[in-house]
Amino acid sequence: MSAEETPRDKLISELKLRLGDGMIDVELDPEHYNLAIDRAVQTFRSRSDGAVEESYVFLQTQVDVQEYTLPQDVLNIRRVYRRGVGGGNIGTGTNFDPFDVAFQNTYLINAGVVGGLANYDAFTQYKETLNRIFGGEYDFTFNTNTKVLKLLRKISITEDIMMQVSNLVPEQSLLQNEYTRPWMADWSLAEAKMMLGEARSKYSSGLPGPGGAVQLNGEALKSEAMTDKERLLMAITNMEEGNKNYGFVIG
Repeated sequence: MSAEETPRDKLISELKLRLGDGMIDVELDPEHYNLAIDRAVQTFRSRSDGAVEESYVFLQTQVDVQEYTLPQDVLNIRRVYRRGVGGGNIGTGTNFDPFDVAFQNTYLINAGVVGGLANYDAFTQYKETLNRIFGGEYDFTFNTNTKVLKLLRKISITEDIMMQVSNLVPEQSLLQNEYTRPWMADWSLAEAKMMLGEARSKYSSGLPGPGGAVQLNGEALKSEAMTDKERLLMAITNMEEGNKNYGFVIG
């Protein structure tokens, strides 16, 4: 694949060859091939666990800003971590934040830690407890439609936070993965066959030719496309396209 040729371009070239382009005239335009691949990506993402991955996203908060719009590929947020407990977010007077003042306890216990795995383990558990009690993580809401993250806390400082998210696997990765690419190629081909069959079936009585009417294979293409789609959907059920294994199942 050349530097200018994307995985999508390579797949379009493959679809043309599999439909016999070059030997016969295939009546599909570039828009049809792109639509076929789009439909394959959409179907795969709606059916397969292999279309979703866990990752971490970093975000910088802004003072007095609680809502942030995340990319459309983010499906869900599991946790929002702060850099640590305490710091410059304590405030004074009526803005005093009792959660952030817990950093003083961290400093106090840290001053007495001297070597040993037992001390390290105890200190680690202590910090985990502080995170739960004194706001080491942000409480939040996430709108899966608008992709708006709302931090349920008054933001008094600018800090970097880390989010554990579930996001869609990028299309480029799907079209390059050794397990998902064959499935994507076969479904795209089925979509292309369906569109080609719809067009050719408009002339079911055939087209005039020097040796008589030429019969087109529109209905046969549509039948092949439906059969291929049923097989590919069953392949997802059988985890042939590289999705996750079954969890605990009753029944």
